[in-house]
Amino acid sequence: MFTPKLLSVLKQGYSKKLFIKDLTAGFMVGIITIPLSIALAVSSGVSPEKGLYTSIIAGFIVSLLGGGRAQISGPSAALVIIIYDIIQSRGYSALVAATIMAGIMMILLGLLKLGNVIKYIPYPIATGFTSGIAVILFSLQIKDFLGLKIDLLPSKFIPRLVEYAKSIHTVSVSSVIVGIIALLITLGWPYISKKIPGSLIAMIITASAVRILGIGVETIGDRFNSLQSASFGVSGFSLSTIAELFPAALTIAVLAGMESLLTATAADGMLDDKHHSNMELVAQGTANIFSGLLGGIPAAGSMARTTANIRNGGRTPVAGIVHSLTVLAMMLLFMPLAKMIPMTTLAAILMVEVCKMHEWRIFKSLLKAPKTDIAILLATFVLTIILNLIVAIEFGLLMAAFLFMKRMADMTRIESIKDELKCSSDIALSNPDGIPKAIQIFQIYGPFFFGAAEKFMDTIQENLDPTKVMIIRMRHVPFMDATGYHALFKTYSYCRKHRILLLFTQVQPQPLELMERYGFIELISKDNFCDDIEQALVRANAYVELQSLKNNIPL
Repeated sequence: MFTPKLLSVLKQGYSKKLFIKDLTAGFMVGIITIPLSIALAVSSGVSPEKGLYTSIIAGFIVSLLGGGRAQISGPSAALVIIIYDIIQSRGYSALVAATIMAGIMMILLGLLKLGNVIKYIPYPIATGFTSGIAVILFSLQIKDFLGLKIDLLPSKFIPRLVEYAKSIHTVSVSSVIVGIIALLITLGWPYISKKIPGSLIAMIITASAVRILGIGVETIGDRFNSLQSASFGVSGFSLSTIAELFPAALTIAVLAGMESLLTATAADGMLDDKHHSNMELVAQGTANIFSGLLGGIPAAGSMARTTANIRNGGRTPVAGIVHSLTVLAMMLLFMPLAKMIPMTTLAAILMVEVCKMHEWRIFKSLLKAPKTDIAILLATFVLTIILNLIVAIEFGLLMAAFLFMKRMADMTRIESIKDELKCSSDIALSNPDGIPKAIQIFQIYGPFFFGAAEKFMDTIQENLDPTKVMIIRMRHVPFMDATGYHALFKTYSYCRKHRILLLFTQVQPQPLELMERYGFIELISKDNFCDDIEQALVRANAYVELQSLKNNIPL
């Protein structure tokens, strides 16, 4: 269960041919990773080297310990917004603490074997907030793409748009031209070569042009005067900090875990393999802890980089290790040159990346879903953009749970079936005159839970007069919760008060077991639990006859 995929692969046998494939794929993905890591780091509000540190650390650890064959981990577009919010509100030290906390949470989820639980987040919620993230991420690039003079970009979407409108007169024509060139290169280069990423070519060409021609645009070096080396440690870690950052850390853990597992699942389909979800969570959690400690940012499995790894021949975690070493080598050799990269180029690269996100197609397709799913999708999408990711996920989950319960409650029916039984040829009636008026028969269809309890009580009360025997048929009740039981107990109390015989037929295993735990069966007697409706009718008719004789009342 907790065996890293790398160990499993090596035990199966690792050939020279396979190593060459992994080596080639790892090198290519490493090249692809560099521009994206820099761009995602800058967009998150941190210096570019932190994105590279994250790719190196997370990529290596996840490949070493992960549960998938081809997973490539590093900075993620899905995490940019939550990182940006933390940086803007509390600074990088808070981000380090939140990253470590998120890592611990992911490890715990894995160790508790809850890897599949993350996958249960409803599809409309996942699509809603990832699409919202894409919109926000795109909006964050407008400042640098247009070269707007804004000292501090607001963290909220609407104030950000307002600030753009106020600063539109500061547009830099040079930045726009360079940005458009970067866009065209990024989009067009794949038609020339698919081996080397267009984003890297865009960086090289635009940086060279700006340097040689002396074009007045902001570069990485202008914004970040010095690029820092990795540092081990964390400061300001207190109980109050943990409490304040817990919601943000939980959001990071859920997002990173979900994206990593979804990426691993997609990779399984491409490789005809099966990843180990819990081992993957442990690896991703460990990677985030070390990323936080060593000067990185939160990390997750990357769909784009994992797919690129597989398409280039990567078949084992060795490719992921090679990818990390490639990024490390390139950073050591060429990091000083990164200062020359124009900020507008990074913005253009991320704009292309956002537009390539598959969530747009999924979002469009979900608009054909049931109205409840559309409502969840749009609510999560809007709240992600307008408020923040944490509120959006919390509200989305609450809304999904409420609508699911309503849907289940609507599916659960409680009906009086006396007339139906009279006309049924499959039921042998013990009384030749039919079913006496004093006998009421109810049938529950579907789960008997808190959403259906009130409906049950209303149906019972509407059909009680005159009643001497009440039969509740439960053959279609697979599940009953405490509220459902409480409704039955209230029914029993009413029947006891008014001397009404309460009978149950065909009670399914789970409701029966719950009744036993509460002592309900002993309370009303095992004799009042019948195997079928015929047995119940025999007992009911006998009781009605006895009561009629006692009171000298005709049937």
